[in-house]
Amino acid sequence: MSVLVEEVGESAVDDTDTVHVREPDPATVLAFRTTEEGRGDLMVLGPRTRASYLAPKALSRCVTVRLRPGWARAALGVPVSELVDRIVPLRELWGAEADLLAARMTERPGDEAALIEGALLGRLAACSPADLSHAGLLHAAVDRLSVSRRPPYTAKNGMAARVPDVARDLGISERHLRTLFTGAVGVPPKHFARIDRVRGVLARAGTGGWAALAADAGYYDQSHLTADFRSVMGVSPGAFLAGDLPAATTCSAWTR
Repeated sequence: MSVLVEEVGESAVDDTDTVHVREPDPATVLAFRTTEEGRGDLMVLGPRTRASYLAPKALSRCVTVRLRPGWARAALGVPVSELVDRIVPLRELWGAEADLLAARMTERPGDEAALIEGALLGRLAACSPADLSHAGLLHAAVDRLSVSRRPPYTAKNGMAARVPDVARDLGISERHLRTLFTGAVGVPPKHFARIDRVRGVLARAGTGGWAALAADAGYYDQSHLTADFRSVMGVSPGAFLAGDLPAATTCSAWTR
């Protein structure tokens, strides 16, 4: 993966009875799918502060490109705070350029991710040195504040840094860090860390007791883990692990 792209995915959704769990995610994702009519849709999935549970729906192949948190504002050209918990067509941000990109992707199955990344890198090349410097700084802040991105995930080795310490180490004020972080990542640093900790717990759910997972993730105790988990996942950790999930909804982005 490049400095910009963290992960590329490819999937097809069956019309089975399996509910799709979309975890909370502080990253911005570009998603492309081809409709049954052969038309290509290119969407921007902003950072998600809460989980959603989607009803199964038969779709053709879908390609996703997950951007490294901190780089989305420079690559997309808009404050990421405007995209939080939203799914918007890329054409709303890029206009005709997005339609041309979607058309090229439709004509070149298998090359979708490379075409998206190329377009994003072209946008980065046009950014000012100051914008690129801010993006690099925010990427460093994200790594410092993250637990789930730091294997091995243990209380000793995986503990995230505190926001004031990150600001000091980067040579900026805590207030300036919050401003830059919110614009580039979409949410303030503490909110990012909260989502990230729950994602770390999700990655290890079922591998040990909740008290141990709470300690490993940096929670004061299990009750604090449960409160954060319920807030962003909509159910308690035990209910989630047992499959007792909230009612599924339909993803509005793919119903047009």
